[in-house]
Amino acid sequence: MRCALASLMKPIVQIARESGIAENDLFLHGRDKAKISLSALRGDRPPGRLVLVSALTPTPAGEGKTVTSIGLAQGLKLLGRRVALALRQPSMGPVFGRKGGATGGGRSTLQPAAEINLHFTGDFHAITSAHNLLAAAIDNRLHHGDAPLAPGGVLWKRVMDGNDRALRNIRVGVGGVAERASGFDITAASEIMAIMCLATSMEDLRERLARLVVGFAPDGSAVRADAFRITGALVALLRDALLPNLVQSVEGVPAFVHGGPFANIAHGCNSVLATRMALACADLVVTEAGFAFDLGGEKFIHVKCRQSGLNPALIVLVATVRALKMHGGVALGALDVLDVGAVGRGLSNLARHVEAARGFARPVVVALNRFPGDAEPEIDCVREFCRSGGVGFAVSDVFSQGGSGGVALAGSVLEHLPERIPPLEFAYDLDATAEGKLDAVARRFYGADGVTLLPEAACRLALFERSGFGRLPVCVAKTQNSLSDDPGRLGAPSGFRITVRDFELAAGAGFLVALTGRMVRMPALPRMPAAERVDVSPRGVITGIMGT
Repeated sequence: MRCALASLMKPIVQIARESGIAENDLFLHGRDKAKISLSALRGDRPPGRLVLVSALTPTPAGEGKTVTSIGLAQGLKLLGRRVALALRQPSMGPVFGRKGGATGGGRSTLQPAAEINLHFTGDFHAITSAHNLLAAAIDNRLHHGDAPLAPGGVLWKRVMDGNDRALRNIRVGVGGVAERASGFDITAASEIMAIMCLATSMEDLRERLARLVVGFAPDGSAVRADAFRITGALVALLRDALLPNLVQSVEGVPAFVHGGPFANIAHGCNSVLATRMALACADLVVTEAGFAFDLGGEKFIHVKCRQSGLNPALIVLVATVRALKMHGGVALGALDVLDVGAVGRGLSNLARHVEAARGFARPVVVALNRFPGDAEPEIDCVREFCRSGGVGFAVSDVFSQGGSGGVALAGSVLEHLPERIPPLEFAYDLDATAEGKLDAVARRFYGADGVTLLPEAACRLALFERSGFGRLPVCVAKTQNSLSDDPGRLGAPSGFRITVRDFELAAGAGFLVALTGRMVRMPALPRMPAAERVDVSPRGVITGIMGT
């Protein structure tokens, strides 16, 4: 049972064929979605060029990064380019929480939107099951008295794909074993999610799962997942989930949608395998990193690109007049009032992201996602900012017009694409201390004066460094609502430091997670969750989810 829009889409076998993927490399999930065998990555043609889409700091007014990514790809297709999308899967946490969906909107959506936003091909369920099987195996060994660590040394929590503040802190104890503090994270924050997104093969997946650290023994040595003898079972649960998913946009652009870590609590990018598969099928690939450039963009480069060798050719930063007004001090309820001054003040936030992105020696194009109430003088203010700074600019009307509304943006991207893509120069060296890496990120991407480690964080970091994990890249868990770690500070704050309250180790994924401010890895539902709008008609059509 599908919505009328989805019924107009091409069969996914045809989308695959047009992308150069043989039918025998597909595992079909109905007529409109499929998983792709890794054997399709044969390297028969030179890889395409990668366009990274990020944004300014998000606000409740909305930015539209995903809709812009989809609309840009549709615009490139209209200009005759062989193009594909490489995007993350939605998590049911925000689908039923604040966002109500993550497959774009209006005339720039992925289809079938309802299925993609809900269970899709079961990847999130597989990751949840694998994560919790490992948690159960740890507690089972503790119960039987033959675990290689004590209850107090266990760091591995449980996960679920939903928002539930009541599960953030729980007590765990089995059969007379001493209780310990634990909790649930959202599946998007699971290290197994990150591992699946960064793995390059089934064997790499196995090796990463085996070496992930679940806790520390009394002597301070790291205890790895392989000690619990279930690595094979974890791989079995994840075997099909590792395969990239293929769907399409409403205008027939192939979309490789796979993996879904959040950029405020994890590394925020779709899978390496899906990105490589898209690059093998298209001349231009549009991909997206979560939230703003200080979060998803920074991690895309320092985590995903650093591990995989992927190399974006150009960076698109999405902005809206409404978000700029909020960063300029306008309240949410007053955004429809003409206020060029507020737009000008809010440009300080966009300027900081532009500066950070240009630091990687890549062209930057600002995509102004037009809303119906935007006034021309406000748009001209952003246009002049970009012109005077030598930054590409285009108004994007892809929500209302689809690909035709993205042609101007597509033209600007093509105009600014470099002939030669230089190697990435990272903001920090892996031999630097973890604190030094964090300091570099905080100063360059947030505009902070440095970082402050609370005593508990310093103690935890010292344990990780003694165990040999000090050379890993850092992945900062920070509010998405501000460049600082205080969600109430909009614009481009100055005179602040980033406070790190704790660290978590993701040895299998290959990074250290620094928890800053009040950031938690299990979100909560808002007062009026989006779930209250979702329903199913007597004919089985799902309504109330964005893109349906």
